[in-house]
Amino acid sequence: MKASEMRSKSEQELKTLLLELRRKQFNMRMQAGFGQPARASDIRETRKDIARIKTIIEERRQGNAA
Repeated sequence: MKASEMRSKSEQELKTLLLELRRKQFNMRMQAGFGQPARASDIRETRKDIARIKTIIEERRQGNAA
């Protein structure tokens, strides 16, 4: 998902999406532990999406404090 799409979402929607992505990441790690590694591109994309969401949430928090 693109950052521009994420920025249009509310904070609650972002937190829900973050939770879903963390669960997806956990499941991929568990699959790798059982010898069924997920595609590296999926793991990388999930990790980057999590970072994007956390960045947007933090930017909004910093913007409200200023």
